[in-house]
Amino acid sequence: MMQEQAELIALEALTFIAEDEQAFIAFLRLSGFDRETLTAAAGDPSVLGSVLDFLLQDEKRLLAFCDSRNMPPDRPARARLSLPGAEYLKNI
Repeated sequence: MMQEQAELIALEALTFIAEDEQAFIAFLRLSGFDRETLTAAAGDPSVLGSVLDFLLQDEKRLLAFCDSRNMPPDRPARARLSLPGAEYLKNI
């Protein structure tokens, strides 16, 4: 998958997470971002990788996201492999 496609999927995932206040707060806590910093950094491919990491940690959230976007459940994981920081995943 091309990085641009992966970034779009991650931006959709960020929107999905932000629509769920509890999930959004959990993401902010885990990532160390506050709302303003995240807003400013949302286009950074490394940040988008962390969004997908968060999404992929919870199967229920992942499946809800994929259902909401009519997307195959493996697509976010494939997108994650196209963003910075996924080098360690490629060897698993």
